[in-house]
Amino acid sequence: MAKLGGIKHYKKLNPPKIIVYGSMYVIGIIYLVPLIWMFRTALINPDKAIDLFSLSWPTLANLKRVLLAAPFGQYYINTIIMVIGTLAVQFVLITIAGYAFARLDFWGKNILFMLFLMQLMITPDVLIMPNYSLMGQLGLIDTKLGVILPFFASGMGTFLMRQTIKTIPYELEEAARMDGCKLPRMLLQIYVPLLKPVYIAFGLISASYQWNNFLWPLVMINSVSKRPLTVGLAIFAMSFETGAQWSDVCAATLIVIAPLLIMFLFFQRQFIESFAHSGIK
Repeated sequence: MAKLGGIKHYKKLNPPKIIVYGSMYVIGIIYLVPLIWMFRTALINPDKAIDLFSLSWPTLANLKRVLLAAPFGQYYINTIIMVIGTLAVQFVLITIAGYAFARLDFWGKNILFMLFLMQLMITPDVLIMPNYSLMGQLGLIDTKLGVILPFFASGMGTFLMRQTIKTIPYELEEAARMDGCKLPRMLLQIYVPLLKPVYIAFGLISASYQWNNFLWPLVMINSVSKRPLTVGLAIFAMSFETGAQWSDVCAATLIVIAPLLIMFLFFQRQFIESFAHSGIK
């Protein structure tokens, strides 16, 4: 309802829009059901975990028991090292590659960029055997470096950087060059601050992928002290001590996914805006 010239106007209901938004809310609730069930099971008494209609006060006993049953603290440290190490190298490489594809002219630039984009069509699981053979030749089996090394180059990150850098006025770079600014300083002081939304969006994608990566670390890591969270969670869930204790499994799952949920809640606006400015629908 809105007022215009002292007269009240009532907005007419739009049935198609009501159907669309209603369907979105229903689908959203359906997608939230497993997450809500996991939270409920992780914080409920184990005796009532199977009974879907049973309610009780939340308890942290399940979380404490899980943290004592498996070295999730060490798993956290290993995963954080892998994620931060991967992101640090990726940010440097995609910035340099994105600038090269956006601003520099060299022979075969378009062909090479197409090869970068082709990387997006190849699932990493297809490359497990070639990568494992290469890591074996380099002596990186059962090492954190061997897990993160194949992910240093990112076709998606390079694409996002190129698209965003092309939207930045070239006059800024020309003015910096006239003042005697060299390329490394220009990247750090001009481009990097303007590319912050892209760093956040790509960082969320890359960090969530590395955090949830399971098959490649499972193949590469043999030592218990070097396992990431995903491998540790899978082995914990299948262990004889855990059995069918769903409250313990859900508590361990909550421990693993909590950082990703918090990170996405804080940076979801930058994540969406970056893809909108990059031309991805």
